[in-house]
Amino acid sequence: MTKVLVVLGVLVALVPGCPPAAALVAGVAVGLLRGNPWPTVTPRLVKNGLAICVVGLGFGVDLGVVARVGAEGIAVTALGILVTLTLGVALGKLLGVDRVLTLLIAVGTAICGGSAIAAAAPALDAKDEHVGVAIGTVFLLNAAALVLFPPIGHALGMEPEMFGRWAALAIHDTSSVVGAASAYGGGALAIATTTKLARALWIAPLTLALSWREGRGGKASIPWFIPAFLLAAALVTLIPALVEPGHFASAAAKQALGAVLFLTGLGVSRKALATVGPRPLVLGVVLWAFVSVMGLLVVRAG
Repeated sequence: MTKVLVVLGVLVALVPGCPPAAALVAGVAVGLLRGNPWPTVTPRLVKNGLAICVVGLGFGVDLGVVARVGAEGIAVTALGILVTLTLGVALGKLLGVDRVLTLLIAVGTAICGGSAIAAAAPALDAKDEHVGVAIGTVFLLNAAALVLFPPIGHALGMEPEMFGRWAALAIHDTSSVVGAASAYGGGALAIATTTKLARALWIAPLTLALSWREGRGGKASIPWFIPAFLLAAALVTLIPALVEPGHFASAAAKQALGAVLFLTGLGVSRKALATVGPRPLVLGVVLWAFVSVMGLLVVRAG
């Protein structure tokens, strides 16, 4: 019965007009009440599906917008990452959270959630349980952000572009950033996606810095979908004949994102909640609240 519910949930999420936030909430409901019938399969589907959707969204973005957004946020992003990591280490000590786990949660909060955690883990010689708890922590907060951010943005009267920047600064994973911006509407999605992917480029220098600090010879890597997104944006910008097909690909990617978010929600189970534990979750929530407030101040000032 649970497998049937999951299949139906994916199909409904693919129906035009189905809100991405509703798809995520439905996935969370199934995960909490029935569990995930394919716990080893859906994480891979989510990872690959998200990457494909992000690349598809690139076909609907002008390369000039990507360049402008990336250039505008360099100084703010660098300062934000430094402050978040510093605060995270201090809070981790105060709460008695393991040092490596603290750094993983801080890195995930500062840059881009699970992708940053996975990249930083080898540099920190993190154990599997460290990675699992860190990803679980940011995942739970991602799910909350996807539901909470759009109504908060509307309540604050935020313009779509402002909301897109705020979501990219304050929400951990790219999937939830894209989902929240898509639910918000207007031009939020293009700004949110480009801002978040520009932020994700910091994975490489941060991983190298952690490797150097820990005395390890770790390698830095950038998720493949980031250069693919840039290539897609370049193609539709430089080749006029691709503009119309690009809009179609972008629209299809937006719709497919709902199915990805439904599968993402399945990971929020009672077992996952118990695994995270209170102290890492408190650390994650406090850091997230700080980043969210600081991000809001930045976008309102800019």
